[in-house]
Amino acid sequence: MELTARSIVERLQRAGYQALYAGGCVRDTLLGVVPKDYDIATAARPEEVRALFPRTLAVGAHFGVIIVLEGGHEYQVATFRSDDVYIDGRHPVGVTFSTPEQDAARRDFTVNGMFFDPLTGEVIDYVGGREDLRRRLIRAIGDPEARFREDRLRLLRAVRFCATFGFEIDPATWDAIGANAPGIHDVSAERIREELVRIFTSPNRLRGFDLLDASGLMAQVLPEIEALKGCEQPPQFHPEGDVFVHTRRMVELLPPETSVPLVFSVLFHDIGKPATYSFSPVEQRIRFSGHDKVGAEMTLQVMERLRFSRDEIEAATEAVANHMIFKDVQSMRVARLKRFMARPHFDDELELHRVDCASSHGALDNYDFLRVKQGEFASEPLIPKPLINGRDLLALGWKPGPKLGEILEAVQTRQLEGTVTTREEALEWVKGEFGNS
Repeated sequence: MELTARSIVERLQRAGYQALYAGGCVRDTLLGVVPKDYDIATAARPEEVRALFPRTLAVGAHFGVIIVLEGGHEYQVATFRSDDVYIDGRHPVGVTFSTPEQDAARRDFTVNGMFFDPLTGEVIDYVGGREDLRRRLIRAIGDPEARFREDRLRLLRAVRFCATFGFEIDPATWDAIGANAPGIHDVSAERIREELVRIFTSPNRLRGFDLLDASGLMAQVLPEIEALKGCEQPPQFHPEGDVFVHTRRMVELLPPETSVPLVFSVLFHDIGKPATYSFSPVEQRIRFSGHDKVGAEMTLQVMERLRFSRDEIEAATEAVANHMIFKDVQSMRVARLKRFMARPHFDDELELHRVDCASSHGALDNYDFLRVKQGEFASEPLIPKPLINGRDLLALGWKPGPKLGEILEAVQTRQLEGTVTTREEALEWVKGEFGNS
């Protein structure tokens, strides 16, 4: 990919236009990280870029942006520009084609405001980005208040960069984030979701969690998490503190690599507790009756609000709805246990259960039991091919209807428990239990 990006720069320079790598790819290269993509800034106008490359997309030509299609990848080639006023908290009303210095000045943070010439190896830095990289500092270019008013998404981007790179935030930039946090609602739900996913799937997600909280952004984008503060829990089960502290601890205990449904089910697994809180004076005990079901409904609402995919919503919602069932696994019949473990997102749910226990009472007996069972059941499918089907029941004289499903489920239960092992045994069991019709 880098070789193709270099060839695009070379073609632009040979045609007489200044052309440089810009933004995140420069930052990543200087950090020793392989860039995921390469953006190119150039003095060439959009029409001049299109004249040089046979396959292009004019997706943002009015902002000076052309997508060049080369080598099976897309490369954003943007004309050096300065931006006109912003009126919607995300986009300028227009742009003026300008110089590299002016282009750098309009960007968000100093570490993203550098250019690099891949043909000479020169870093071109008008904003002090290289020094801030050395200091591991996220600092807005120019006036941070102005940068955040221009584009509210930068509020979350600042948190993400600090979380993913382990950087600190410049004090003036940090103050501006807090002051402008309510403005994040100017940003589309989809873009907010994208930033939250990148923050919480980062191995440094706890840093992101804390920055979102301290900046006030958590209260704006995930008020359901903010509401967990001060919601007391029974100390015999949760010596660590309130529901917010418990949730934060679970985020900390997750492994570095996690799926989107897992990390968001961790965040949301107890959001039903404030609404279901009760205290029994007789028992002298706090209860949260039905918080798993209430939490699942709230998880559905939050993730729909943030425009998650249907698959992600279903997986996270099911995990929240089921997280209290794990306390019963050692008393389950084998058939029910196998069905429970055979569900498509069980591994994520098991990890949710592990960090739930480890962050509170510390008892992992149910987790250990399930890990042993995974080993015991590993030699064959948890849900094997059925011994008989509906056609077999019709041949015995049964009529189509709901009863067929009940019989087949009953046979499967015996099959899962090992009491019926062949087709012939299954048919004989049906005849003996239900008759021929």
